[in-house]
Formats: sequence, structure tokens, C-alpha cells
Amino acid sequence: MASDIRLKKSFGRFHLNAEFNAEDGLTALFGPSGAGKTLLAQMLAGLVTPDEGHIEIAGRTLFSSAKGINVPAHQRHIGFVFQEHRLFPHFSVRGNLTYGSGRRAGKAPPVSFDKVVDILGLTALLERKPASLSGGERQRVAIGRAILSNPKILVMDEPLSSLDDARKAEILPLIEDLKSEFNLTTLYISHSIEEIARLADTLLLLDKGEMKAVGPISNILNRLDLIPFAGGYDAGTLIEATVTVYEPGHHMLTLKTESGGKLYITGSAKEIGSPVRLRIRARDVALSETEPKSISILNRFKGRVIDHCSGAQGMEELLLDVGFPLTARITRKSFEEMKLKKDSPVWALVKAVTISRS
Repeated sequence: MASDIRLKKSFGRFHLNAEFNAEDGLTALFGPSGAGKTLLAQMLAGLVTPDEGHIEIAGRTLFSSAKGINVPAHQRHIGFVFQEHRLFPHFSVRGNLTYGSGRRAGKAPPVSFDKVVDILGLTALLERKPASLSGGERQRVAIGRAILSNPKILVMDEPLSSLDDARKAEILPLIEDLKSEFNLTTLYISHSIEEIARLADTLLLLDKGEMKAVGPISNILNRLDLIPFAGGYDAGTLIEATVTVYEPGHHMLTLKTESGGKLYITGSAKEIGSPVRLRIRARDVALSETEPKSISILNRFKGRVIDHCSGAQGMEELLLDVGFPLTARITRKSFEEMKLKKDSPVWALVKAVTISRS
């Protein structure tokens, strides 16, 4: 069930103004440090009181400045996963998890304890205390505790920011599994575009307290005007595809995009027909005026320029139609020498090894 959120808050010269709906699925709140992401989450959870606004979760008003409503934090039925795990040190893992299930909303049917434990890989840890766990293990317990509270909405505030890359790689697939298993409305806050691109259904961009855009993530990432706020140097295109062929000898997957185009990526075996979400960074796309031949790049797409605009530090940002939307970044010198403009025919080249795969 959708949630209606409209909030305003000022601290000195900083002003936060946000208005959006959090639909079923995962809504990602993305922005740099200091954008106001955590402040927004704290107001949603009832830890900070907005100056004015309205918060409605699953049809229940939690805050309304106009009506004088401000439901206490412990009665909001919001599951919160912080940057730090915040587990009870005197409880075992089992005790921390069952504490969550004891706080579930009203008469809502309980989330399966065994299913959450299984998905998060916590079975062997149930009798251990938090002090004996690794950082990644503690955060998995914190996620499980929040889900077992059966929240109306789950808020995850930079849940992986304190973990190293190896621990992040362990937990990201688990969050994906939880998302598909429970279909819980989730607000996921991060300054990592890689995490956002992997998990999000809807993307909300926040910068210096101001909302820049909100909408389906693939649409937002393909807007040239939003590149500075949607990853900047690491901005790129999100592509949904399915596996059609796996070549074990080459460790290579062939994929079909939603529009019928073909893509090659490197990777381990994946079942034929499996969905795959890909991200191609704009800076990893090269352009040619003529069909390239006798080169090592496998991904070669014939297309045209849909739009372009000046980027930072002598760069030109382009939106291409190559059977699917694709953003590209080249130097302005190359752009001018190739005499590119709207509707110019081009070939786009993408090395298989540069494509990020969920």
C-alpha cells in the first residue's frame, strides 16, 4: 500500500523539503552526504519532528501539522535498520530476533521466523551474542529483527556503509531475496549508486535538502539533466535483460534486452531465462561513426543520438537509442570532431568486462 510523505524541516540555513509516495517495492533515496537523507528518515520514524507536513503510511496518518497529529515513534510500526546494528548486547541472536517479532503491528499475521532466519543465513548464529559476531553478521541480525516486527514500512538508513566490500557483496543478495519474498514497502537510503541501481524500483534524488526528481529508476537514470545528481562520474544506464546462452568455456553470458537487443557479459553460470539487471556506466561507452570491425569489443550497437548536453570538465553527455536507451559520455573534443548532433547515426561500443551485473 502506498505511503504519502510531505515534509519540511529547517536547521539554521539548511532547509529540507520533500514530497513523494513510497509505493510497494523498494524506493531508494539517493544523494551525497549532507543532502538530508538521514534527517528525512528520522522524521519518518518519529525521531525528529518536522516543522510542517504530512506522513501517511498504509492509510494511517502518523504526522499532520495541520491536524495536530504526531504519533510517537514506538507506535508508528516502522522497521528501522541503522548504519550501526544497535543490537541488544545481553540478548542472543535469537533474543534480538524474537524481540522484533514481539513488537509486530497490531493483529497483523506474523512473518515467518524460520523463513527470515533461513534467507539471512542466521541458523548457526542463533545462540551467539552480538559481541562474537562480525560486522556483516550483526547487520544481518538487525535486518532480520526489523522485518520480524512486521512493519508497515521498512526504512534502511545506509545499512551497508560501515561494511567492507566483501561483506556488502554477501548482504546485497540477501536484501534482494527479502525484497522478492516479502514484498515489503521499503525506503532504502544510500550514497552508493551501485547499491541503488541493484535494488531500487523507484528512485528519489535529494541534494542539499531539495528533491531533484522521483520516479521509476530506469527513467531517472536515463535523464541527462539528472546525471550530476544520479551518480555523476559513475552515472549510467539501467537495463533489464534475460539470460539466453551461457558459454562455460568462455565464462560468458548472452542476454536479451526487453526490446530484443543482444548483450554479452562475463560471469558465472545462470539459468536460461533468468532475469538480470545490468548497469552500463556512461563513461564506459565509446562511439564510432562507422561500423567497427576486427576489434575485441563484443557489444556493438547501431543507433542514433536522441539528445545531448554539456557535462563537467570538457565532457559531453549523450542519450542514445540503440534498441534501448543508453547514456554515453565522451570528450567535447571528440563530440565536435565527429560533428555529432541530435539524430546523428552512431555505433555504441561497450566492453563486456565493464558491465555491472546484479
